[in-house]
Amino acid sequence: MTRPPTAAQRRVIDAADPVTGRLKGTESQLDALVKRGLAFRHPRPPHDHFLTPAGHRVRETAAAAPEQPPATDPTPAAGVFTAHVGGTEEPAETGPARVREVHSAWQGLLELRRMTNPDGATDRPCSWERGHLVPAAALALEAAGHAPEAGGAPGYRVRATPQPEAVAVHAPEGEALRACASTLERAGWQVGEYTQPRTGTRYLLASPRRV
Repeated sequence: MTRPPTAAQRRVIDAADPVTGRLKGTESQLDALVKRGLAFRHPRPPHDHFLTPAGHRVRETAAAAPEQPPATDPTPAAGVFTAHVGGTEEPAETGPARVREVHSAWQGLLELRRMTNPDGATDRPCSWERGHLVPAAALALEAAGHAPEAGGAPGYRVRATPQPEAVAVHAPEGEALRACASTLERAGWQVGEYTQPRTGTRYLLASPRRV
């Protein structure tokens, strides 16, 4: 892509579903995004259009604002669904509206797996999840009913690691940590339990399963 998207194309990209990347627009707008490598047309009916990884990057760049906190701050941006990654000072949302949002996001992610995994499998992560490890793992945990660490209450924390395609998951040791591992394994992640050398604290290292 040599030229940035037009204003009309940016509006189509910005309006894409935040989880699945499903696009809505005119045929000419969608065709133009496909030609630019920012979208693809799904081969199976109803032949919807979805953002490619490059399209997701354009959307995320547009969503970033100078006044927003650094990427390491787990606080979600207002008005945008973000899975709870844990570690916030404020209590986490837990009401019925949040439960519905999480359920919808998880179902959307399963549909994205079905449409983008070559064999249509929904039991293992897709390319979007491998490009968004922390929110993907956090969504799997939250959708299964695990509580994040928030507002002083114990729970899980998901953090990026220097290792490619791996996240660290922290939770109170014992049953809570094992429950997180079981959930991630059912969601298609490979999980191992490790000990931090300096503190002796147990944690999980999880990677999206490819096969």
